[in-house]
Amino acid sequence: MTKARLFLPRDAGALALGADEVEGALVAAQRRRGLEIEIIRTGSRGLYWLEPMIEVATPQGRIAYGPVHAGEVESLFDAGLLDGGAHPLRLGRPEEIPFLKRQTRLVFARCGIVDPLSSADFRAQGGWRGLERAIAIGPAATIEEVVASGLRGRGGAGFPTGIKWRTAAQAKAPQKYVVCNADEGDSGTFADRMIMEGDPFVLIEGMTIAGIAVGATKGYVYIRSEYPHAIQTLRRAIEMARDERALGASILGSPYAFDLEIRIGAGAYVCGEETSLLDSLEGKRGQVRAKPPLPAHKGLFGVPTVINNVISLASVPWILSEGAPAYVDFGIGRSRGTMPIQLAGNLKHRGLFEAAFGLTLGELVDDIAGGTATGRPIRAVQVGGPLGAYFPRALFDTPFDYEAFTAKNGLIGHGGIVAFDDTVDMAQQARFAMEFCAIESCGKCTPCRVGSVRGVEVIDRILRGEKPDENLALLAELCDTMKFGSLCALGGFVPFPVMSALTYFPEDFGSPKAGKAAAA
Repeated sequence: MTKARLFLPRDAGALALGADEVEGALVAAQRRRGLEIEIIRTGSRGLYWLEPMIEVATPQGRIAYGPVHAGEVESLFDAGLLDGGAHPLRLGRPEEIPFLKRQTRLVFARCGIVDPLSSADFRAQGGWRGLERAIAIGPAATIEEVVASGLRGRGGAGFPTGIKWRTAAQAKAPQKYVVCNADEGDSGTFADRMIMEGDPFVLIEGMTIAGIAVGATKGYVYIRSEYPHAIQTLRRAIEMARDERALGASILGSPYAFDLEIRIGAGAYVCGEETSLLDSLEGKRGQVRAKPPLPAHKGLFGVPTVINNVISLASVPWILSEGAPAYVDFGIGRSRGTMPIQLAGNLKHRGLFEAAFGLTLGELVDDIAGGTATGRPIRAVQVGGPLGAYFPRALFDTPFDYEAFTAKNGLIGHGGIVAFDDTVDMAQQARFAMEFCAIESCGKCTPCRVGSVRGVEVIDRILRGEKPDENLALLAELCDTMKFGSLCALGGFVPFPVMSALTYFPEDFGSPKAGKAAAA
């Protein structure tokens, strides 16, 4: 008798919502009913308002049900779960759910579909093809393929990935490294975690391609300690990749060698900045390094190092497999390919939405995310983490694109969008940005270390009504100093949330002149 196959996420988001309890109920129910069932734990498809989501394999394809709680499992079996039977929780084919149907999934094509620790599943769904092509065409051609694709850093900076690789490849040194920045610390972001938990082999493949391209034989994944499930999954995947000869002395039988290790960070936000990350990897206190020299010239342990974000590296196998021209077909302007956009905060449909660059902010929060969960009007959205600007509804026509956001004094960062309804106090949000910077500053440069503390004090004086005009002018001047005087983006980007709050929501600061002070 053929076993029925059920798919249930073991993604951390699904676990937080009770996925393990649902598995326990499924196992208990199958024993009571004498059924033969195979439960496959996958990653999440990223529709978190529907998690835990069960999928059952049927002759017509997978049928989804969700959100399922342990107490509803018996009723699902009574309704014919294993045949895709009718039930109030039945969602139909996952690919037809509007939130998924509108996506263009390149990086996340396998996430939520395959067993993340099945190398057979990975290969059957196109895994290792990009690596095989990189081996076949060689390092120089691999780099030029990535350059031609227009792929830019998905961690926030948006620097062209291929140019970074070319620079490291041209540097002369007996040893080079590839470092993956998996220290995902921005509020409302979870794309890196989803990949590491749901499709870890694609990250390994991308890092191996990078190693071959630049001449590095060693790689490190720097991952935040707050991601225990991702750490566990990635460690096992690395062991399996070695067994598959996709890592080690002779990658897939080629003359190239590359291996990986995981290093766990202690939770410092500033270690998401690449040079602070390098200090932490070296066993030092994470502090920002002055540039130049660039890490591509003098990075980890003083040798040429490529540092890329998880999503940047996970994008590379598709580019090598399908070709740069196919990747360039997606996106607009200088923003090519797709971006995993993470919809969070006060939104009805929170989750991961991978799409080509070009959708407007309004389409994302109003149409795709369905507006606020509270039903109240959206007042502001913050894009790009805690250092991103607050955009009012008047800017919702802005395309999701690096240059478009820069032109509006914003940034897309790691692709996180956090929405707020009309009950939010934007002066408190501005204060939080300064306070966050004060707590997380590495302390190396004065504008960030001192400026953030003084920023909290100035905002507090404004809110108490003390010399509002004078203090508003002082706050604007302080932001200017931090923006142009800080060593890294932590202090340099804090002015984005503060000044956008002043500009677009002056009434929250108790003075109609706040917006004028921000514009001055």
